[in-house]
Amino acid sequence: MLKVRNLSKRFDKVQAVDGVSFDVEPGEIAVLLGPNGAGKSTTIKSIAGLLRFEGQIHINNVKNKEVEAKRAFGYIPESPALYENLTVWEHLEFIARAYSLGDWEDDANRLLARFEMDDKKDKLGKELSKGMQQKLSICCALLIRPRMIMFDEPMIGLDPTAIKELKSIFVELKDSGCAVLISTHLIDSVDEVWDKVLIMNKGKIVLIRTRSELDSTGESLERIFFEVIGRKEEGEG
Repeated sequence: MLKVRNLSKRFDKVQAVDGVSFDVEPGEIAVLLGPNGAGKSTTIKSIAGLLRFEGQIHINNVKNKEVEAKRAFGYIPESPALYENLTVWEHLEFIARAYSLGDWEDDANRLLARFEMDDKKDKLGKELSKGMQQKLSICCALLIRPRMIMFDEPMIGLDPTAIKELKSIFVELKDSGCAVLISTHLIDSVDEVWDKVLIMNKGKIVLIRTRSELDSTGESLERIFFEVIGRKEEGEG
């Protein structure tokens, strides 16, 4: 569903991403892990079509910048990009019109209820807290029923109830055949849900492991993460 091949991106003299390749299959939850400066954000923004890059990125067998790819793709950025003077409901209506969705209102109401936002329909974007902005951003992306969805640090700003709900949604997306990519540096936040981990450091994918591969060796994700990025775990020496 998502195919990244030889993705590279340079900013002046800095090689932010260097020949990155990976796949996320339908019904698979992949997690992109890495320390600050590893190249995760550049990779995410390239997939979302927000940056020029070298290499190839396909979503649903279509180049990521094509309209057909964008129609199948949901994206929740790290910092919600809302319209200050649109209400919560108007944001959802805007997405529904942009994607030519039919009979979207019931879906929108269910999503708002799941994130305890159903009483905030008339609130303007500029009146929402960071957490509520994040919830609305998630609702907008889910409304289109994407076949591939990407989350960039999705837990930041969310309360415990919303985090629990979002983890349930990850599993539901997987069960529906959606390809899910989550970029984060919070290993514990995704420990229960991932199928494949992509560890990134210094612009490269330095390790790819499936959950079954890690289970068969008895390794912990946290330990292998710190080993491959060359750092000791917190609390050690």
